[in-house]
Amino acid sequence: MNRYTKELVELSKIDRALDSYTPQIDAINSKVAKAQKRVDELTAKKAEIVELIENNNEKIKSFEIQIQELKDQLDSIKKKQALVKTEKEITHLSSEEHIAKDTLSYNNDEIERLNKVNDVKSAELAEIETELAEATETLEKTKEEVAEELKSIEEQKSSLYEQRDKAIRSMDLKILAFYEKIRKWAGNTAVVKVENQACYGCYMKINDKSYSDLIKGEEIVTCPHCGRVLYLEVESENAEA
Repeated sequence: MNRYTKELVELSKIDRALDSYTPQIDAINSKVAKAQKRVDELTAKKAEIVELIENNNEKIKSFEIQIQELKDQLDSIKKKQALVKTEKEITHLSSEEHIAKDTLSYNNDEIERLNKVNDVKSAELAEIETELAEATETLEKTKEEVAEELKSIEEQKSSLYEQRDKAIRSMDLKILAFYEKIRKWAGNTAVVKVENQACYGCYMKINDKSYSDLIKGEEIVTCPHCGRVLYLEVESENAEA
């Protein structure tokens, strides 16, 4: 294996190690996301109940105003009934009184119903507020734990970054640019081994010429099918020799 291929193999191993932390970081961050989602759900539910209670209270106030107006109307009807003389006027006032009493009864029933709903929702709200307080506390603790875990990972990664910087400094810039170009689409499989004359990136069999060049190890060899950089494990090189 030539120097440039060795450098690319080592660099790809460092990049693979760095990228291996990504799923760990995602899993750690998902803990916060999950806790935050619970807080958001409870907050939304609390706001919904508070809005419902407020709307009900506004309706109750409206009904109470109507009730007072209806009572005033009934008082007025009674006074008028004492003064009317014709049957037509009596019938009209009687009908007006009946409608007013029905509306008054309906308004009282609605106030009673809305108060019962508010009692149930207030109890529900108290439970949600307790859950929300607990969920918020859990979220804060989770954030602290996650911060510690991420800090530990970053400390581990910093060593790898140092290794990567050191490796890059000794590399030919054209070779590095070539590697980064492949890595843009191949990711951690930019540099892959060959076993049984097959590329372990696309799993296609490479032709005899490419395989022969790979065994000679005089230059960088890429897969004729996918373009990834190829290399032979030390054991494979010794076996071919």
